[in-house]
Amino acid sequence: MADPNGNNPEPTARSAGWERQVLERLAFAALEEQRRARRWKIAFRATILLLILLALFAQPREWGGGKGLAHHTALVDLDGEIAAEQAASADNVVAGLRAAFEANNTAGVILRVNSPGGSPVQSRYVYDEIKRLRAKYPKIPLYAVISDMCASGCYYIVAAADKIYADRGSLVGSIGVLMNGFGFTEAMKKLGIERRLLTAGEHKGILDPFGPIKPEERLHAQKMLNNIHRQFIEAVREGRGKALKETKDMFSGLFWTGEQAKELGLVDEFGSAAHVARDVFEAEEIVDFTFREGFVERFARRFGSAMGETMALRLFGPTLK
Repeated sequence: MADPNGNNPEPTARSAGWERQVLERLAFAALEEQRRARRWKIAFRATILLLILLALFAQPREWGGGKGLAHHTALVDLDGEIAAEQAASADNVVAGLRAAFEANNTAGVILRVNSPGGSPVQSRYVYDEIKRLRAKYPKIPLYAVISDMCASGCYYIVAAADKIYADRGSLVGSIGVLMNGFGFTEAMKKLGIERRLLTAGEHKGILDPFGPIKPEERLHAQKMLNNIHRQFIEAVREGRGKALKETKDMFSGLFWTGEQAKELGLVDEFGSAAHVARDVFEAEEIVDFTFREGFVERFARRFGSAMGETMALRLFGPTLK
């Protein structure tokens, strides 16, 4: 029904009701989002608390000191890249070796390796510890057994062993040092990209991939690599002694099969870990002393990484354009 001015009030009332419904829905949606956020925070805090409790009350990994063990062969695995945050870090390998030597009734220790190499620093740590343990426990031999591969930093380590065993098809060697990267200067020119790098120190931006390499910086890097290479060669010569039959290519970074490596004196004999335990140490029972990350540590590391990514997205995601 129209008012005296000819206007119809019904559409206005319907419009007001529609707007109220929209506002109510938006309000309920905001409340629900807040509830979800609170639930997520509660779950996150509860999970963190659970991890803390697990870390506090979970039983630590016990070596047991090797007490009560029968006559046995101790085994320590070195598998994968040799780096500080990897399973084959110096800390992990050394922990396993120490436990193996300290255990009662150890006939011999096998360091079973399968690695392309890695950090020269981590490799040197293990090399030095093997030398120390061999001197401290002169009656317990340590033999390295190569499975698929022992290259670069891995060979740095096994050179300290009393003997090195391998398979005829194992890959052995790569006694060298490298530093690699990419240069993008020409691509940047073509794309019209300007590099803006501010430094305090003439060579602070050394080997910057977005700028041309300076001759004096290349020379400095090469001297550094040569120095590390020299340390590597000295360690191999010291560890292998008279068994080594040096050639002009031995320290060039080339690698060989186990059969060729034996001819060069890089390997002593052919055989597996089982063969060494049974026929060489005459202690067929193998006890694994490899230090392995426990469930709590592994879960906490992976969960922490995932949570870090989630929090970064929540905190910074909206501003990343």
